Amino acid sequence: MNDASEIDATRAPLLDHLIELRRRLLYCAAALVVTFIVAFYFSRPIFAFLVHPLVAAGQSKIIYTQIFEAFFVQIKVAFFAAMMASFPVIANQLWQFVAPGLYRQEKRALLPFLLATPVLFIMGAAMAYYVAVPMALHFLLSYQGDLGGIQQEALPSVGNYLDFVMQFLFAFGLSFLLPVLLMLLERAGIVTRKQLVSARRYAIVAAFAIAAVLTPPDIGSQLLLAIPLVLLYEIALIGIWFTERKRAKEAATADASESV
Repeated sequence: MNDASEIDATRAPLLDHLIELRRRLLYCAAALVVTFIVAFYFSRPIFAFLVHPLVAAGQSKIIYTQIFEAFFVQIKVAFFAAMMASFPVIANQLWQFVAPGLYRQEKRALLPFLLATPVLFIMGAAMAYYVAVPMALHFLLSYQGDLGGIQQEALPSVGNYLDFVMQFLFAFGLSFLLPVLLMLLERAGIVTRKQLVSARRYAIVAAFAIAAVLTPPDIGSQLLLAIPLVLLYEIALIGIWFTERKRAKEAATADASESV
C-alpha cells in the first residue's frame, strides 16, 4: 500500500473528526482530573520535596501572609504534579488523533521526538532542582545578617517560594527541549542546518539573554542555564546532520530501486 492509499484509507467526514477530537479531549480531561485528585492528596509531601533545597540552604522557616495562601499553594502544587503525571496519557491521546492523518515516514519521524520530549524536560527540571536552585538560594539568602545594627532575615512565603522554584523547573525543562524544537523546524522545512549554523553567534547571545531574564542576577545561575542552552543548540545541529545523512541515504536507495 502506497502513502496516498494510506491517507485515503483514513479519511473521514469532518463531523467524525470532531467527534473523535471530543473523545480524545475527554480522555485527556479525565486523566488530568484523576491525577489531580491523587496529587492533591499528596500535595504536602510533594511541596516538602520542592522545599528541600530551601531547607538545605539553611532556611528553617517558611510563612504564609494571606489566609488562603497555603491552600492555593497546595492547589497549584497538585495541578503542576497532575500535568506532569498525566502528560504521557495526554501525549498518547494527541498522537492517536493526529497519527491517522500522517504518512508512514512522518509517523516514524515524529514519534522519536514525542518520546524524547518528557525525557529531556525531566532532565532539565532535575538540573534546576539539584544544581541551579540550590546555587541561586545560596546567593539570595547570603543577604541575611546584620545591616547597620538591624538584623536582616529572609522569611519567604509559601506562594513566593513555589513561584520561584517552578520558574526554575519550567525554564530549565523547556530549555532542554531546544533540540527537539530545532529538529522539528528543520524537518518541517522552516529552517535548514546551514541557516542554523550561520545563526550560531546570535543563538549564543540569545541564550545568555534568556538566562538573564529567567534566573536571578548572580552570574552562576545565569551560566547554569546559558551554557546548557548553547550546548543543546550544538547537539541539535549534530542531530540534524545525522538525520540529513539518513534522508539522503534513503533517497539514494529509493532512486536506485526505481531505476532497476
